[in-house]
Amino acid sequence: MPSTFSVCALIHTDSLRRSLAQALGNDSHLLTVFQQPVDCLAFIHQHREQIDCLIVQSIMQNNAELVGFYTELWRAGVVLPMLVLDDNQPCDLLKVDGSVIQSKQWQSGSSYHPATIAIPSTEVVTDFPKWIEAAIEQFLTLTKPGEAVQGMPSRSDEPTPLLIQQHRLAEKLKERLGYLGVYYKRNPSAFLRYMTQPQKQELLQQLKNDYREIVLNYFSNDLDLNKRIDRFVNVAFLADIPVSLIVEIHMELMDEFSKQLKLEGRSDEVLLDYRLTLIDAIAHLCEMYRRSIPRES
Repeated sequence: MPSTFSVCALIHTDSLRRSLAQALGNDSHLLTVFQQPVDCLAFIHQHREQIDCLIVQSIMQNNAELVGFYTELWRAGVVLPMLVLDDNQPCDLLKVDGSVIQSKQWQSGSSYHPATIAIPSTEVVTDFPKWIEAAIEQFLTLTKPGEAVQGMPSRSDEPTPLLIQQHRLAEKLKERLGYLGVYYKRNPSAFLRYMTQPQKQELLQQLKNDYREIVLNYFSNDLDLNKRIDRFVNVAFLADIPVSLIVEIHMELMDEFSKQLKLEGRSDEVLLDYRLTLIDAIAHLCEMYRRSIPRES
């Protein structure tokens, strides 16, 4: 069975509560709605490890009680993906699942965190689950590993609450969707085949330089080698680079090294060992492509 997303909502108006219940009335979402911040806070404190997304109606944004609601969440170290249903904010374009829809990253000084997304309440009746995925996608990229969001309580000797929650949600997306979830969704406009010629040249040169560094450090004690390979594969995956091009980059580099060794009067047989480097990189890339194909439900 697909994993169920637990959604907690703080909604002031009856009509919007009914719309939200109808939009998420399926087996994939468990919705709990509150009208008062104090009741919502009590629920969050009790179920903080299970909640996947928080939804707040923006009509309450200027309410001092809601500012206290945000403050209490920060003090408790609770950070969650968040959607603000806001009919007064201008919207920018955002792509979700390849289709362009309206959104705006929330910028209010009293906002919960900088990855909060604000959308018109009318979006509740139009394929609203996509907005929950968009909020989770923003949340998963809220901070880099090892970094903390300003104001969030944390200790340097243990994972921050944010990173723990991000890992849990990434695993839930993987379980539900059969791949690495929205965290690894790709933008087709960034694919190599759609780039301009200068963009292609720049990307290919970056890949060649990165692969050269991997090869030069592959048999060393470089502690960052796995990170180098991951970065190389991530760039290739997001640009939809074919495996054959990785092989081509490898062969060109080996040919360059072979010529240099011969000029120095040395044997180039050592280069055969670097087939392991190629296999390693291809295996990582193929696994990324395999996971990007959703399983049949």
